[in-house]
Amino acid sequence: MSGITSVMQDHHKLCDEDFAVAEEAAHKGDWAACAATYGKFRAELLAHFGVEEDTLFPAFEERTGMTGGPTQVMRHEHAQMRDLIGQMDAAMEQKNADGFGGAAETLLVMMQQHNMKEENILYPMIDQAIGQDGELSSRMAAGLAV
Repeated sequence: MSGITSVMQDHHKLCDEDFAVAEEAAHKGDWAACAATYGKFRAELLAHFGVEEDTLFPAFEERTGMTGGPTQVMRHEHAQMRDLIGQMDAAMEQKNADGFGGAAETLLVMMQQHNMKEENILYPMIDQAIGQDGELSSRMAAGLAV
């Protein structure tokens, strides 16, 4: 596993942990705790998408010439997850546990499926195409530091 894959997989785990804490706080009706952790999760998730879309995917596409396929699918899924984040934002503002929980449940399933595709298919393809690239890894790490 390269530095690129390792950085991104570790970041998936961080997002997952924050998400679980925020979801549990919302379930308990602890909106202050939910807001704090959800805000961190939201920032981390959007930073993750940004690093992939602005740095990692373009590097892969440039190296392989492959602009459709897996990166296009991941960008589409990012857009769907951003929509769910918008629903969660609205539910959070209204302190609507059912609305937050419903969007969170859908987001959780999407994230699990999305992460599996990235970790088992796309990241290994990126590792093979790009290999060790310290400058790219540094740019990615900087983009994930929210």
